[in-house]
Amino acid sequence: MIEAVFESMEVKKDVFTRLDAICKPGAVLASNTSYLDVDEIAAMTRRPQDVIGLHFFSPAHVMKLLEIVVAAKTAPEVVATGFALAKALKKVPVRAGVCDGFIGNRILKTYRTAGDHMVLEGASPFQIDKALEDFGFAMGPYAVADLAGIDIGYLTRKRLAPTRDPRERIGDWGDVLYEKGRLGRKTGHGHYIYDEKSPKGRPDPEVEDIIARERAAKGITPRTFTDAEIVERYMAAMINEGAKVVGEGIARRPLDVDVTKLYGYGFPRFRGGPMHYADHIGLDTVLATIQREAKTDDFFWQPAPLLQQLVAEGRNFASLNQG
Repeated sequence: MIEAVFESMEVKKDVFTRLDAICKPGAVLASNTSYLDVDEIAAMTRRPQDVIGLHFFSPAHVMKLLEIVVAAKTAPEVVATGFALAKALKKVPVRAGVCDGFIGNRILKTYRTAGDHMVLEGASPFQIDKALEDFGFAMGPYAVADLAGIDIGYLTRKRLAPTRDPRERIGDWGDVLYEKGRLGRKTGHGHYIYDEKSPKGRPDPEVEDIIARERAAKGITPRTFTDAEIVERYMAAMINEGAKVVGEGIARRPLDVDVTKLYGYGFPRFRGGPMHYADHIGLDTVLATIQREAKTDDFFWQPAPLLQQLVAEGRNFASLNQG
């Protein structure tokens, strides 16, 4: 049984309580949750060993990636069943541990935040999207947000608000867009305007006005960014969070991070994935970027212990992919 209801813990708990009552013994109970704690969901049943996360990516009939989220009590044969199902469906499976967002969305949240910081400091969402598309991404983060629906990010921010660290810098313009009913492609307006003239979207001056008002309210004097600087900071944030995910065992090896971003998030295939790209430009270069940015924001830019260790030892991420 694969549950794919609304991304609400209370709704999912209710569904799993009902599934536990009606499904035969030995049935695998899977959740398609993209963020939520699979251990907490499993605790609603009398058979937590049979509960697993199977996170499909939208649109599920097209996207190859399948995150197989292994909870604390998930039985080995249930994990094996998840991988067998992925093979039968011709998906690319990646084993993930339990944390908010697992591998893919946890890293996504971090590099999207890095983008938001640059917008607050003076870049426009449109410049960031173009710089990353020129780097090789099929779409930039703000075009992706419009495609997925701005309400998705809004609801995630509201869910995490009670536990948010006061040191965390956040942009409020996304909430303003939501409150104005600008939910992206489905409403014709988001970060971009979507109409017959520009079905793929065109920049909206009103969005820049909304962001300019927020900067003024927060006392931020905007500065200019080069495209190279945008890519450097965005990739450093992605790589650093990827190193944390590997270091914590959420992903078992850097290669799993690369496969996740390549098959689920449109990372440019020719660059091999963020961890492979980090090896290409040098881990010392990535760490230097993080340390430089930490001088002005040491809360967000905390170097991953694994990244620091590899630089100190003169090793790369590829060295962890063996065995």
